[in-house]
Amino acid sequence: MITEPLLINKNPKGGLRTLPFIIANEAFERMATVGFTPNMILYLCREYNMETTAATNIIFIWTAATNFLPIVGALLADSYVGRYRMIGFGCFTCLLGMVLLWSTTILPGAKPPACDQLRNGCESATWSQLMPLYFAFGLMSLGSGGIRSASLAFGAEQLDKGDGTKSKGALQSYFSWYYVFVSASSIVAVTCIVYIQDNLGWKVGFGVPAVIMLLSALSFFLASPFYVKSKANTSLLPGLTQVLVASFKNRRTKLPTQATEEMYHHGKGSMRLMPSENLRFLNKACMAKHPEQDLTPDGRASNPNSLCTVEHVEELKALIKVIPIWSTGIMIAVTISQSSFLVLQASSMDRHVTPNFEIPSGSFTIFAILTLTIWIGLYDRALLPLASKIKGKPCQLSLKLRMGIGLLFSTASMAAWAIVEGTRRSAAINEGISDDLRAVVQMSAMWQLPYLVLSGLAMAFNMIGQTEFYYTELPKSMSSIASTLSGAGLSAANLVASLIMNAVDDITKRGGKGGWIPSNINKGHYDYYYWLLTALSVANFLYYLACCKAYGPFKGRVGTAFDDKDGMEEEC
Repeated sequence: MITEPLLINKNPKGGLRTLPFIIANEAFERMATVGFTPNMILYLCREYNMETTAATNIIFIWTAATNFLPIVGALLADSYVGRYRMIGFGCFTCLLGMVLLWSTTILPGAKPPACDQLRNGCESATWSQLMPLYFAFGLMSLGSGGIRSASLAFGAEQLDKGDGTKSKGALQSYFSWYYVFVSASSIVAVTCIVYIQDNLGWKVGFGVPAVIMLLSALSFFLASPFYVKSKANTSLLPGLTQVLVASFKNRRTKLPTQATEEMYHHGKGSMRLMPSENLRFLNKACMAKHPEQDLTPDGRASNPNSLCTVEHVEELKALIKVIPIWSTGIMIAVTISQSSFLVLQASSMDRHVTPNFEIPSGSFTIFAILTLTIWIGLYDRALLPLASKIKGKPCQLSLKLRMGIGLLFSTASMAAWAIVEGTRRSAAINEGISDDLRAVVQMSAMWQLPYLVLSGLAMAFNMIGQTEFYYTELPKSMSSIASTLSGAGLSAANLVASLIMNAVDDITKRGGKGGWIPSNINKGHYDYYYWLLTALSVANFLYYLACCKAYGPFKGRVGTAFDDKDGMEEEC
């Protein structure tokens, strides 16, 4: 509970009154964007007559851009345009993209003529029909990137008391409520909006997210007179870039065998420490060879591209060191990014819960989100207190173990999905409906639950563990980079998923064969594709073990790769 009177401070602007508008802005944006995603594979295949692989590629690239552009937006907001302008730009751009996408459902001639159920005589979309679609995706990604890059930090900025400090209790409450509403908006998107699309058609189903995005923009701009709008400052990125430039310029400089702290350049007011021994070649960037020439009278570097501080060098080293662990999270994101195929599979199965109600095929991801949410609450509020009570002291699962368990859950989820798909395909053949693209087999779609539950647990263990790992291992000055690494991993995973899918499709179609992943899910071997992803997940887990061993102990952690006693990490 927030008890500090934040509205009574030295700054007449900002405070708690602005936070509902900022949270509503991001929650509505997330609801609108996520509302388009689940059924997009059906829209592209059925309305634009695309092959499954082509449609999935578009979704992969769109999702990759949406996950990557917040990183670019954060750098631009911090260094040049400021957070308020970045969010405002994002609102306008995202709304424009959604209106353009909605227009493809209502304008005559915006899509090619419909195919029959056997996809005979299908007419491909023309370039003039595809351009508005692609442009809409680009605008939506650009807009979402602008909002998500600055929204969380902009809200925290409003809690500044006017003397450069923030209320810790208010900040924690803000973060909690921010993520609660963002998660709730995603749940509404994959249930209500998907249901509208399935039952009221694309015109209404795509119009609703556009209206929600309009509400997002209005929510943000209504409170404009009350916002604290800080000016942009120099970001961390130039400092890291200067380390690389200075290291290259000083590459012929020999490092002394016995150095002292006076030989290295330190930031003003920082602790005068020696640079670490790992990645020693980077130490050349902070070694002052000629202090009289290299430093100004006030102790600053005369040329930052030739001499950097020890702090900047150590920040870059920390970032380089976490990259291998970061890369192990790409494969788990690849397995989770296969949701388009999940929708295709669900649409070919019996989705009835009661005789009169069936779950929309795009809404099944709700089970993964619910598993994630329930497990977080259970782990934090029940299991950890119970384990601490049994051991007699506070304890928790180590980060290494949590991330490793997440990778194993991800591997198990793909194996479960492969088994279910093999069974579903056999049922379609036995029932004689494999030629009908829209036929429904007599098999409950609830058999997807093992995959979805295991995927939710994989996210709870690995993805949340990775985020905590970045904040634990990177210096405090790099918290902005720590918050964007997860998004960078998701973006990379979408590109990797696209490469894997294209390679599988090309190789399995050689010799005139139908391939593993054709448009007719009954004619292919999607189960083989899932088994391949299972094998890659096993290889990724072994790679993770090697990375853990090479990394060594985590900061403040006991033991090395998976050798923590009882798999628990005591903090007393």
